[in-house]
Amino acid sequence: MQPSQPQVAQTERFLWLYALAVAGGAVAYVPFLTLLLPVRVGELEATDTIGALAYIAFAGAISASISNILFGWLSDLTRSRRGWILAGLALSSVLLIGVRATDDAAQLLGLIVVWQIGLNMMLAPLAAWAGDCVPDRQKGKLGGLLAFAPALGALSGALITIPGVADADTRLVLVALIVAGCVLPVVLFGKPVPMPHLMGSADAATDTAQDAGRQPRTTVARMWLARLLVQIAEAALFAYLLIWFATIDPDFGDNRTATVFTVVLALSIPLAMLAGRWSDRNDRPLLPLSIGSGIGAVGLVVMGLADTLTSAIVGYVVFGLATSVFLALHTSQTLRFLPKPATRGRDLGIFNLTNTVPSLIMPWLIVALVPLFGFEALFFVLAALAAIAMLLLVTAKRHI
Repeated sequence: MQPSQPQVAQTERFLWLYALAVAGGAVAYVPFLTLLLPVRVGELEATDTIGALAYIAFAGAISASISNILFGWLSDLTRSRRGWILAGLALSSVLLIGVRATDDAAQLLGLIVVWQIGLNMMLAPLAAWAGDCVPDRQKGKLGGLLAFAPALGALSGALITIPGVADADTRLVLVALIVAGCVLPVVLFGKPVPMPHLMGSADAATDTAQDAGRQPRTTVARMWLARLLVQIAEAALFAYLLIWFATIDPDFGDNRTATVFTVVLALSIPLAMLAGRWSDRNDRPLLPLSIGSGIGAVGLVVMGLADTLTSAIVGYVVFGLATSVFLALHTSQTLRFLPKPATRGRDLGIFNLTNTVPSLIMPWLIVALVPLFGFEALFFVLAALAAIAMLLLVTAKRHI
């Protein structure tokens, strides 16, 4: 049995406001990186837009990886999350609005590197704050709420790019305002119930109980690797889904692809909430993750075998729903398995590498497989990665 913990629960207000703040984090980068930045790069470097965008994306990913670990660690040392969140919000917002002031691709690259530093100054402490405030028996519920984040990130991009709503400069300002509107409420009004047993500051008896119930380090490593494998598949589909659909049906354009994306993200929210509540009630944090990665592998196999547009869409919907639920719940359940509260922010920064490293791996995987063997081979390889993730989690050990 797990050692007993105080049965105090975090408030509904904090959980919902925290989920809104995480959604604000998604709004901070999803519409910018997928819609607004490519347009700006095209304006500054019309002769080699793809090359310039690749360099900027690579430099941004490196900057995000390092700064997320750094600011998670600094928020651990200072024992303060909110101050770093506010500072990061202010810095990233100012730099985002300043994108339009860049005169060439080199300036834009430098600004993006610094913008990623400011963004992760906000995101890293925000992620660790949940570990400080949300007990294990509510982490599944929190994971379900976090499924709103990618959906709201995608929705914000659709809203700000509606023709006639805003020009290029105003779109950046709108993104900054939406992010502030999402993040500030939890910082100013969240007022979480203190959870000293989650902070490593309870009395000696509780600390001893925590040490006895600490999860095996191999389980933490398995969770890290499982998420990395699933994220590689997710990144590949995010970048190349439109191109693949076009090989099956040339008339299947970007608007219809965006509709499929939106439907999958919307449907994943109730599924993630149901799966999260089930895992809380049954104290089975890893089982929904195992099922999600396994079903994701099945969806990829269906995509690899698809020869009609209908079967292709069905395969992607299965994959997209399963992995969206996996990623939302994995984010919250990771907090349960981290070994030390005192280094929670730093450790989450290391877990964040599973979000940035795939963008460095995925292009090489695409180049190695698709030109020679087609998308079918890519999907089968990605299915194998998702299946390995499932096996890693099914065989993981935890103290129960």
